[in-house]
Parts: sequence; structure tokens; C-alpha cells
Amino acid sequence: MRVATDIGGTFTDLAYIDDSGKLRVDKSPTTPPHFERGVMNVIEKNHVETIDQFIHGSTVVINAITERKGVKTGLITTKGFRDVLEIARGNRPDLFNIRYKKPTPFVERLLRKEVNERINYKGEVMQPLHIHELKEIVEEFKSEGVEAIGIVFLHSYINPKHEILAREEVMKLWPEVFVSVSHELTKEWREYERTSTTVLNAYVQPIASTYIDNLQEEITERSPDKNYIMQSNGGTTTFAEAKKQSINMLESGPVAGVYGAAILGELIGEKNMIAFDIGGTTAKCSLIENGEMKVSTDYYIERDSRNAGYPVKVPVVDIVEIGNGGGSIAWIDEGRSLKVGPQSAGASPGPVAYNRGGTEPTTTDANLYTGRLSPNHFDYSVDMKKVEAALQEKIAKAFHISPEEAALGIIRIANSNMLTALKLISIRKGHDPRNFSIVAFGGGGSMHAAALAKELGVRKVIIPFASPVFSAWGMLMTDLRNDYIQTYIQRTEELHVADLNEKWITMEKSALEKLREEGMPEKSIVFSRFMDIRYIGQEHTVKVPVPNGRWTKETIGEMIEAFHHLHEKNYTFQLQGQETEIVNIHLVALGRTDKPSLEAIEKRGHLEDALIEIRPVYYEQEGWVQTNVYARSKLPTGKQIEGPAVIEEKAAVTVIYKGQNLHADKYGNLIIETGVGSDE
Repeated sequence: MRVATDIGGTFTDLAYIDDSGKLRVDKSPTTPPHFERGVMNVIEKNHVETIDQFIHGSTVVINAITERKGVKTGLITTKGFRDVLEIARGNRPDLFNIRYKKPTPFVERLLRKEVNERINYKGEVMQPLHIHELKEIVEEFKSEGVEAIGIVFLHSYINPKHEILAREEVMKLWPEVFVSVSHELTKEWREYERTSTTVLNAYVQPIASTYIDNLQEEITERSPDKNYIMQSNGGTTTFAEAKKQSINMLESGPVAGVYGAAILGELIGEKNMIAFDIGGTTAKCSLIENGEMKVSTDYYIERDSRNAGYPVKVPVVDIVEIGNGGGSIAWIDEGRSLKVGPQSAGASPGPVAYNRGGTEPTTTDANLYTGRLSPNHFDYSVDMKKVEAALQEKIAKAFHISPEEAALGIIRIANSNMLTALKLISIRKGHDPRNFSIVAFGGGGSMHAAALAKELGVRKVIIPFASPVFSAWGMLMTDLRNDYIQTYIQRTEELHVADLNEKWITMEKSALEKLREEGMPEKSIVFSRFMDIRYIGQEHTVKVPVPNGRWTKETIGEMIEAFHHLHEKNYTFQLQGQETEIVNIHLVALGRTDKPSLEAIEKRGHLEDALIEIRPVYYEQEGWVQTNVYARSKLPTGKQIEGPAVIEEKAAVTVIYKGQNLHADKYGNLIIETGVGSDE
């Protein structure tokens, strides 16, 4: 019995394999602030008693940061570097904004303390750690009510000796405090980014630890042994490791859907895909090229065109996220423009349609009023008069339009916001969307995907089986994953092969030992190697896949050629003959787990058997159109449905438009041909 749960802003999703080997899915409302209760509710609802392996994704870390609900944090750093967080970077995004403000540090200056110590860039000790200075710092932290401490010393990524000594002393003086040290989180250079990462880990660690402990207590009776947390790198880790390095849970839930999309693509022969997840609160998208997710350590929280955000130097699947989902509230700004999101009605009170006290119209209400959703589709008794009144009073009245025009306006604005996110992950990064398919999932992904694909020029949309809880399904397919990234600045022309081989061997031994501790047999452990390389004089690097095993001089030549090719692909040019430089070496260690297999099921029958009803749906430029509504569970394999049409399932709806068609494949995925590029 392999069970996965994923906590979203509105719903907590469940995916599991039952005793007969069949995939089962469900969802129930999220229960803030006691999120673990929502997990147990959905498990108990499905009578899941004995669990062999439990995998969990959560938004608890990202929520604690964005809502500023972490703990009071102190920082101990090298003398002369207490203001690294304040100074940040000079390359601000909004260059001509004279009122620009740098991000406010998560640790106020009063709680940023310096100690005498110094290690140089080679890892040599220039000045020993003055360990006696820590006693006074700890006493002051205690008096100020600090609950967590981050320790970041200069060049500790190459030699962590002083950080280890400092942590031991702090723990001796104050055993109860949470301590984060930078070298355990990242071994890449860049002081500001390392400091930001360590501080954010300290800021959320007590919150995440309490949450994981509560979840462990609740789940132990059913799952006493193998319990895992989804990480931002697309793999899982143990509960114990997640409590130490809580920042790795940053995008815990969303990346599982991206990983699931990559696995699905492998199964159905789609290598280039845009994973697109619309939940109740946010919409998220990520690019998969040649079957590979993009994983980067250049991740920022709260970064946009006007705000620099906060860097997090840990491996994160490259995701663009915006505050637009089913619960996003429609509102009118001071300039009398219609906006949707980022404010959300959440799980409580929720959209007006939920009839639980919500008064602000949302994207869900708009979809309901235009006929895309049916009142029978909700777990709550829907009062359509309240929905109409909210649309009329809050939106339609201000623009002197009808409620259905207001609802369609909300949908169009929401689609526009989501389209921007899709462009950021594709066109803005040099990818042609026509070469990709969209895999749409989450509660709202299937409802908006066909319209967005047509706008973006994407020819095919895939609505996967179990699409409302697809991120939870993705967790069922994950492996244990640990990333080891070490800054190793060397010109390739001066590279000593023996030294490099020694580096790889040392990293692999460490990775092997850690995965064994996590209960993974050696035969199930797989390594992948990468290098971050650049031309001499450049700032940016390109991640280059490199071979396993012992290297020779020929291997280095092959690596340089691969770099030239990838640099041209990413930046449209290469500089043959220009000297190159290694910046980081990167080892990915995977612990392969047993995964459920997908069985092809041929459903026979007629489309008429799947027809639920014919109901009016309000379309742009078409007005109200009598539209066929089908039950997804009864769709026969391979039979074409011409748009406009609506396909309903539990917790999700798929909408296709005139000129589009849809069929179910042998695995139960819905395949939409968008009509882009056709003669029509």
C-alpha cells in the first residue's frame, strides 16, 4: 500500500494503490492551521488502514515565508559581514524606479551578530574562530526571544570547520534552540545567496519540525516505518532529513505534478511538455524538455518585475507561479480595471458557490455561472441566486453589463494572467510553444487549458487520468533524491583528471552512505553527474550532463564540446576557441523505489452512453450555446468528441471550444487537439 497526500491552499489530495492494485484518488478540504488533520480526514474517509509507504507534499514552508509566520531568527556570521542581507545585490529588477526598495531582511540588524574568524577562498584558515565570543551572543539571543539561529561563515562551502565548531558551542550553551549551518544547505559560492538560504531555513525550521512531528504522530499507527516528504528537487526525503533542511520543502507539492508529467510523457511518448497546474489558490507551470525537468539553484521567493525577492540556493524544479486559481477573487482597482487574484477565498469561506459565507465573486463562480460547471458538481448546496447577486453587485454593476458578461470577463482576465505565466516558462526562455504539449491538471487545469493552448499556439493538450489529484499521483512515482553541488572553480585547460575523479568518488561515497541510512539498498541507487560551465569572463553558467565512471582527457574534450552545443542552444551563440571554466560539480543520487504500473484499459461503447445532459454554456463571441456534457468515466477509448463540449469528472471539468476535438486514450488520458495550425 503506497499512499501520497498533497496539501493545497483549498483541498488536500489523496492518491493510493488499493489492495487489488488499482489507483484510487480523492480530496477533502484543507484544514488550516492544523494541516495534518486534513491529511488524516481524507485518509480516514477512504478507510486506508495499513500503509507500507507514505509520501507527503505540503505548502507549510512556502506559506510560513510568504505570510511571514516563521519564528524570530538570529544570524551569526564572519566579522564584517553582518550586513550582507541588507546590501543584497545591486542588479535590481526595476532599474528606473527611484522609489525602489530592497527586500526587507528576515533578520533585523539587532539580531545579526559577528564573530572573529576567517577562512580564505582556498579553504585555508587565516584567523581561528574566537569561540568564546559566542557565549555573549547566545545570551543576547535568549533575552531577545530568538527561537532559531543561522550560522554563515565566509567560504564555509569549501571548508566548514568553523561552522561545525560554532554549532557545537551554540548547542552546548543552548540545547533547545534550532540551528542551521550554511554548509549543510549549500556548498556553492556567493555569500548573499548562502546567507539568505540559511536564514530562511532557520526561519521556517521550527514551524516545519512541529508540523512534521504532528503528522508523524497522526500517521504512525497506519504507517510506522517508511514516511517521506516531497522535496523541491523532484525527489523525496525522510521525515528526519526534512526537519533538518526544511527549506528543501519550499515547492514540495507543485513539483510532484511536474515530475508526474515527465513520467506520463515517457509512457505516452511525449518528450516536450509544459506542466500546468491550476489549484484553488495558484496556477503553476514548468517546462519539460526531452523528458527532463529543469532543476536550478537560482531560485527566488517573491521575485517579480518590481521586486528582487529572496534567493534560495537549493535545487528547485524551475516553476513559475502566479496567484490565480479557482478561488481567486475578482475585484475592481482604483483605475476601474477588472482584476482577478492574487487574493483568494481559500477553503473557508471559499467561493460564493460553496454557500459557506463567501461574498466575493471568484473564478469558480464565473465558471459556474457561464455553465462550464454544474451546480450538481459541488459537495455543497449551491445557491445560484447568491452567485448571480455577487457578480451583479461586485462587477457587472460597475461596468453596466450583464452578470454573464461579467463572469466571462473574469474568466478572460484569469486566462490572461495564466497565459503570462505560460509565456514566462516557454517563449521568454527561448522555447517555441508549438513544439510542446500542455499537460493540464489540478482542479482547474482542465477547465482553462484548451483556451490557453489556442492562445499560445500549442497543438495538443493532455488531461491526465486522476487530473484533479495529479500532484499526489506524481508523488507515488517519485524516488528518493539527494543533490550534491560543490563549487569547484577550475579552468578546463588546467584541469587535473586525477583530482576530478577523486572529487566524484568522494561525493558518491557520501551519497551512497546517506541513502543507505535512509533504508535504500545499494542495487537501487543511481547516480547522475552534471557540471556548471562558462566561458572565461562570463557570469552565467550552463548545466552540462557528463558521464559517470572514471574520466580521461578525452572525457574532458567531450564535455567541452557538449558545453559549446548547449550554450548555443540556450544563448544562440558559441565561442569555439574561447577558454572555458568549471564553476560547480553536481551529483544527483537517486534511490529507486517500487512504483505502481499503469495498465492500458480499452473502454468500448458509444458516446451516447457517456452523455449526461445538454446545457447552455456561455462562450466568447458565441453567447449561450447548447453544449453536450459527457461523463469522463464512461467515455469510450478513441471516440472523437467535437467542440464545443464539456467533460465532467469528480472534482474537475474539461472544456473544449468550437474547432477543437477530444478523445480518451488507452490509459484514460483526455487528448485535446486544439485546432491550432489546421486549415481552419
